[in-house]
Formats: sequence, C-alpha cells, structure tokens
Amino acid sequence: MSIFIGGAWVYANGSLHLGHISSLLSGDILARYYRSKGEDVLYVSGSDCNGTPITVRAKQEGVSVTEIADRYHDEFVACYSSLGFSYDVYARTDHSQHHEVVQDIFAELYSKGFIYKKEVEQAYCETCDQFLPDRYVEGTCPVCHGPSRGDQCDHCSTILEPLDLLEPRCKHCLNEPSTRSTEHFYFSLSSFQKFLEKYTENADRQSLWRENAISLTKRYLQEGLHDRAVSRDLSTGVNIPILGYEEKKVYVWIEAISGYYSASRLWAQSVGADEATFWSNTTRAYYVHGKDNIPFHSIIWPAILEALGDKALPTHIVSNEYLTLEKRKLSTSRNWAVWLPDMLERYEPDSIRYFLTINAPENRDADFSWKEFIYSHNAELLGAYGNFVNRTLKFIEKSFDHSIPNDNISSEIEERISNLYAEVGQLIEDTNFKQALELIFEAIRFSNKYFDQTQPWNTIKENPAECRQTLADCTFLIVNFGNVLRPFLPFSSQKIRDAIEVDKEGWEVLKVKSSILQYDGPLFSRIDTRQIDDERERLFQHAIEAK
Repeated sequence: MSIFIGGAWVYANGSLHLGHISSLLSGDILARYYRSKGEDVLYVSGSDCNGTPITVRAKQEGVSVTEIADRYHDEFVACYSSLGFSYDVYARTDHSQHHEVVQDIFAELYSKGFIYKKEVEQAYCETCDQFLPDRYVEGTCPVCHGPSRGDQCDHCSTILEPLDLLEPRCKHCLNEPSTRSTEHFYFSLSSFQKFLEKYTENADRQSLWRENAISLTKRYLQEGLHDRAVSRDLSTGVNIPILGYEEKKVYVWIEAISGYYSASRLWAQSVGADEATFWSNTTRAYYVHGKDNIPFHSIIWPAILEALGDKALPTHIVSNEYLTLEKRKLSTSRNWAVWLPDMLERYEPDSIRYFLTINAPENRDADFSWKEFIYSHNAELLGAYGNFVNRTLKFIEKSFDHSIPNDNISSEIEERISNLYAEVGQLIEDTNFKQALELIFEAIRFSNKYFDQTQPWNTIKENPAECRQTLADCTFLIVNFGNVLRPFLPFSSQKIRDAIEVDKEGWEVLKVKSSILQYDGPLFSRIDTRQIDDERERLFQHAIEAK
C-alpha cells in the first residue's frame, strides 16, 4: 500500500510554537507507524516562504524577504529535526522547482477552462499607493462581527474577500482603502459543487475525516461554493504563467497547497523514483493540519486534483482543534506562546511529543499548562513507564549480572502484547492517536502491577525459577513497549533498542535476541516542579514585554 502524508506548511515569518506542533505531530506518528509496517511511505512538508506574512515581517525589520524566509526555514528544519520529525522531504515554496510545478498546474487548469480571467474591484490603498493583498486588509467579519483579516475569519472560519469586511483598513497605514478595477484569474470552484458534496458524504460515511472537517465542509457546501480569485498583485511569489500577466502572482489558494505535489516531485528527483506511486487512486492520503486550514484541504485541494485528473484525493483529513495556553488563546502578536526553540533548550523531545499527543485537541480544544506538562511527565513518562523500565533492568543488572533470563514468555503476557499491537495499530490508522497512547500506558500500568505482585525481590531467594519468569516477562514487555511507542516517543524507544537486542524489525511482537543487557538508564529524569512557577513567570514576562 502507498501511504502519502502531507503536513501543513507553516509561514516562515516567525518561530514555531506549540500550537503548530500540536497540529502537525500526528503526521510523524503516522509516518513512523506505516514505515514499521513495511508500507511504502512518502511524508512531505515544507516552509511557506511566499506571501504577505513574510513580506510584512521583512518590512518591519527593514530586511529582504529572502533573509526572513532563510532565517525561519533553517530554524524550522532544526526544530523539526530535534523533535524527531521524519520527513522524507522538507521543501520550501520559494524553490525554483516549486515555482515550475505551480506554474504547470496553473497552466493546465487554465487550458482546461477551470481558470478564467475576470475584471474585478480590488482594495487599493491611496496612501501606500498599492493594491492590498488580502492579509493587508483588516476589519470586522460580516458574519460573526469579530476582528478579521481579508482572507479568512479566524473566529468563525468564514472564507472572505477583503471587500467583504466591515470597517476595512490598511494594515500598514490604518487608512480605509478605496477600490480600483483590475483583472484577475479565477478558479471555477463552483463547478465542483456536486463532486465535493459526494466526496464529503463518502468521507463522512466511512468516518475518514475529523468531525470538524466534516461539519465545516458541509457548511461551506450548503452555503454554495463561489469561484475564487487565484491571482494577486504581489511583489513576491510565483509568476502567473500567462503571456502579459507575468507580473501578477499565483495566490495561496493554488500556490501553497500545490506544495504537496511539488515536494513529492522534488523527492522523486532526489532519489530517482516516480512520484506517481503516491498520487494514484489506490493511495491512502493523510493531510495533517489545524482547524483553520480545513477548507484548503477538504474543498480547494480536492477540486484542483479532480480538475487535474488521475490524482489521489485526500482520504483522511486530520484536522485538530485549537490548543490554548494557560486557558488563554495563543497570540503570537502578544507573545502569548511557548516558542519551540526556547522549549527545546530545556525539555526532552519525547516529553513534548508525549504531552502534545496525550493532550491533543483531536475533537475539542485542549489546553497546555506548565503545571500539567510537568506533572504529566513526572507521573506518566517517569513514574509509570520509566519506573517500570528502570526497576526491571536495574534488578537484572544487580541480581543477574546483566544477563537477561531467557525463559519462555507467559502466554497471558504474550497474548496481551499481541492484542496491543492490533488495537494500537488500528487506532493510529483511524487517526485516534490520543486513544492509542492511552491504551499503551494502560498496559504499562498493568506491567507495574505485575512486577509488584510477583515480587522478584522475594522470589529470587525463595523461588529463583519464578523470579526468572517474572524478569523474562518484564523484559519482553519492555522491548515491545519500546517498539509500539516508537511512532510516539522515538528517542526513548531507541534507548531501549540500544539496551536490549531484539530478533527483528517491524510492527509485530518482538522477542529478546541477546541475553546481554547494556542499559544506560534512566529512561527519563524527574523535572523539578519548581520550574512550573519559573515557566509561568517567563511566559507572563514575555507577554508584558510585547505590549
């Protein structure tokens, strides 16, 4: 089976924060899981280096757009690597290869009649003497009456045009824009209404998408789809590949979302393969992103792929709800965020991965608090999992001189682990990552009770055979916990692999191959709870400085 996994592309105009990682981590879990099953996997993403947000940042700092894009792209690569994200290719939208692919897609859609020219009124700032990109126009959403940008309302998720806004103003000079006539290209999204209704209904019937993706997409479809402008008067980006219109740029509706395809082609060129393997109708395609990106992946991208013909549509929409911070909405402008480069300096990547999975906003908003993060690490990673590994392996080191007992594994223990693989695997494939991790830790808690009940510290004197059985069973549990947790906690899982040699690779029950234990523990270290107050003070201080 071919598995395509696309992680959303983050604008390279600022550091990554926990909200980004919370919505993207599922992609790496999927990729690691399917690779362990032996499936053919392509996991791609990249930095969005075009568009208004980066231009705004460059103007604020008085530097070039390229300097901003390079700075944050490099930072993203370092952060994803530190967190263990296993992308097959991590690209960027200002790469010439991406520009070529986007232009090819645009030209094909134009030749097929799915893109057409239209004279329209566009927001124009007399003070700044320029047409305003959507994100340069701010105002009030006409639907929910909350503060909004000219492309999409972050509060009610309504897709907007700048002229739809109430009380519009230019982001830079704050003056109200006028309107001027200009010619732009439009994508005939409305012609895909019936196709998308059937497509969404099928996904709903098979429970392939998250509920928020189903409900939001159905809302857009019920309101009726409208053709969308796919060109803009911008200074940077992909040039329109139509003679006489080269100064206009391909807008984000097509340009950024096409990164999934351009990245897959970049991968194919680098390894001498054919990207078509991952774009056939038999491909299982997962798209991983946050709630605000749903319409791009459930409406616009499927319509483009259908227009192109013979391309794998998204089968699974993995769209998280929002992550709040200390019960407040994340705000990068107010510096109310936990920035990833900063967090990685003080905390282990598996601690971050664990908490953002067990506390993931899969079906409703979730909150990150420093208290819960640190207590969760100490109680679950250290107190349950780390404790079970440490007490078992230290006992073997001390009482058996690093020699792992090779007794046959108890049938009850082996059956439990076999069932765990099947149940966790199905939950991962169904994108229920939180539930899968909870199931593993339920088995870990059972293992701690088993160790307590069998009392090897007593049986080593009274019944050595029973003691050996306990330790053989517990070592078997440890290597399989390490294996089933590899998609979630790759770093600690590797420590277990380094300590205990196993008989094979793959998503299946493992056996201990060598009796020699080489444990360099502990698996996890305690986090001082005094850091809770330190971190909260740091968070509030940064927010105050941002005012």
